[in-house]
Amino acid sequence: MNTNQIEGLIGMLLTFGILVLLVLPSAFGVARDRRADRQIREAQEARGEQEDQKSSSRSTVPSTATWYAEGRRSKKLVSS
Repeated sequence: MNTNQIEGLIGMLLTFGILVLLVLPSAFGVARDRRADRQIREAQEARGEQEDQKSSSRSTVPSTATWYAEGRRSKKLVSS
């Protein structure tokens, strides 16, 4: 190898090293986000299973928002 080839090799290695340093933080961020998403999904699934078990003992009274929306829908149907 002559001097030009060695300089070219060093330049490519430095460029590759800088590229790795720039990409590494975003790769860690993606991995962290995926882990957080997985933990959230597992917690939601666990909560869903607990709610399924509790749902038989709960009353089925609609919420105030549902009652209000039903009243507004019926008024729209009557007026049109």
